[in-house]
Amino acid sequence: MGLLDNKRALIVGVASNRSIAWGIARAMHREGAELAFTYQNDKLRGRVEKFSAEVNSEIVIPCDVASDDQIQAVFEHLDDYWDSLDILIHSVAYAPREELDGEYLENVTRQGFLTAHEISSYSFAALGDAARSKMQGRHGAMLTLSYIGAVRVMPNYNVMGVAKASLEANVRYMASSLGPEGIRVNAISAGPIKTLAASGIKGLRDFLSLVEKVSPLRRNVTIDEVGNVAAFLCSDYASAITGEITYVDCGYNSIGMSS
Repeated sequence: MGLLDNKRALIVGVASNRSIAWGIARAMHREGAELAFTYQNDKLRGRVEKFSAEVNSEIVIPCDVASDDQIQAVFEHLDDYWDSLDILIHSVAYAPREELDGEYLENVTRQGFLTAHEISSYSFAALGDAARSKMQGRHGAMLTLSYIGAVRVMPNYNVMGVAKASLEANVRYMASSLGPEGIRVNAISAGPIKTLAASGIKGLRDFLSLVEKVSPLRRNVTIDEVGNVAAFLCSDYASAITGEITYVDCGYNSIGMSS
């Protein structure tokens, strides 16, 4: 018997087989959940369809989170397959690449700041609001992905760190809004992983090397380990956990100064 038997999960943000969202999808499939996926554009459609087939899903829906109409259409499309939803996974983040290099104030722009917040933070609120009616009476769970750059200055992370700080506050406010409806909202702050999205940040290799040297476990986290925690947080075993940011980073966040 799996942790997520009889649960239905919508996963927004699978972009490659190295993405954290894919690690979450595999863990949830293993634990018995039925899955549905979105894809951003036609370039990614075939890739996401291939991934969905690997976890026995035929539900693949277009969704550019910059469009409220497309977000609403996702849940209208889901009605063709499911009459309810238990889990929403938000694994979406973006900032213009040129703003993720060098000193923060020299590179941040008004448009880049707005874009980073709209895609990386606001989209979670928009998806959560659109999903809530399908999660009524289901003890539902919503989960997003953050990074330590939300609360600590990280080289080159720049405007994305500010957007992730917004996302973490978003988690708390959404948890307060949705708690009376029995819906929980949490985030995982994962350690650095060589994903397609993270590759756009200059110095990723140095981040990975540092964590491997100084984290208590002396290694980096994997997408499967993040997936395992996500499966737990979205299961009924985590029924009293909401509004939380859970670190899954081999303990790196607990280190002040390495010897």
